Amino acid sequence: MDTINTLSRCAERRDALRSRMGRGIALLPTAPARVRNRDSEYSYRFDSYFYYLSGFQEPESVLVLIAGDAPRSILFCRERDPARELWDGLRSGPEGAKAALGLDEAYPIETLDEKMPALLANQPVLHYAPGNDPAWDARVMVWLNEVRSQARAGVAAPTEIRDLRTPLDEMRVVKDDSELAVMRRAAAISVAAHERAMRATRPGRSEYEIEAELLYEFRRRGSQYPAYTPIVAGGANACILHYRENSARLAEGELLLIDAGCELDGYASDVTRTFPVSGKFSRAQKDLYELVLAAQSAAIAAVKPGNRWDEPHNAAVQALASGFVDLGLCAGPVEQVIQTEDYRRFYMHRTGHWLGLDVHDAGEYKTGGEWRRLEPGMTLTVEPGCYVRPAEGVPEAFWNIGVRIEDDVAVTASGCEVLTAGAAKTVRELEALVGRA
Repeated sequence: MDTINTLSRCAERRDALRSRMGRGIALLPTAPARVRNRDSEYSYRFDSYFYYLSGFQEPESVLVLIAGDAPRSILFCRERDPARELWDGLRSGPEGAKAALGLDEAYPIETLDEKMPALLANQPVLHYAPGNDPAWDARVMVWLNEVRSQARAGVAAPTEIRDLRTPLDEMRVVKDDSELAVMRRAAAISVAAHERAMRATRPGRSEYEIEAELLYEFRRRGSQYPAYTPIVAGGANACILHYRENSARLAEGELLLIDAGCELDGYASDVTRTFPVSGKFSRAQKDLYELVLAAQSAAIAAVKPGNRWDEPHNAAVQALASGFVDLGLCAGPVEQVIQTEDYRRFYMHRTGHWLGLDVHDAGEYKTGGEWRRLEPGMTLTVEPGCYVRPAEGVPEAFWNIGVRIEDDVAVTASGCEVLTAGAAKTVRELEALVGRA
């Protein structure tokens, strides 16, 4: 992690956010530590908005930004505590955090309730995320009421509350060069992990054994966490879109669908590959796989600046619907299959989502009631699929086949960059890799 570059970018983002705010005060707490059971906590993960603006990874922290004629950046965080640091690790403390992060002020988190009314006083607008956390909503109301109680002394409380997520989402949806560099590294780690999983796959192994290969490669190459719970779905399990049990035995003649990506320095990757457990596609499996691959190629070709968000999805649907008719899964003219949405029996999700600090990253998909146009720096997934459950009128050869192919794609000035292009996905590449540990 390039700490100096990250913190410099965070300072630039704080300035940019203040420009968007125009006036007022912004309040942004990080995520709380959460108990898994009794006195054991989940691995801590900071709030994405908070980290985007601060680069600070410690819990029990709040960032306050003041915009206007006297801009300030203020952090509230835990004090140094040698006794707790012996158990939990070093803390920055307010002075250490202030120096490291380039902030104007820093105070102990215990002083937040004492200092916030004074910081809110005479600010025209409060920017925060109302409704995101009822406990914070209640706490903010206490501060505002305390400020209002000083009205006869000439102190005014903010008269307007604006959702801080609105400007931050617009900032986060376009990645800067430093973010793209991290995402490329995350993508490379996930590509290596998928190749390791392919080489380790063979009939008789369990889904969780293949999951272990993924997690090992993620951590071995420096990723801190998986970006989400991996999906390792053999056979009919691949027709469950969010299958997470990962406990079944892999059988000869089945396909294995793996949807897994790592998180590196806060940024997610998200990759799906589908391949034969035995190393060889059957005719029906190959037909469906190559159809999904063609749909993905059409969708990726539609990722370019100026195109609207829905154009990759529409390109994928057009290819899939045509293939479904050719393979006897859908009947009638292709345009009718699309218009009536008959194709949704086998393809029921959208073709992608924003990607970044969150797997399903911040950013609106429509603006002014229309699908937004793609711009350089936007990053998204492209992930068409096909899921065929046993049903009357559906050719039996296709039953229980689930296929999804997903790549991470960044919009460039001239088209797009497939960040995960190194992961094998043609029939020839997959059959050459699977089981070749």
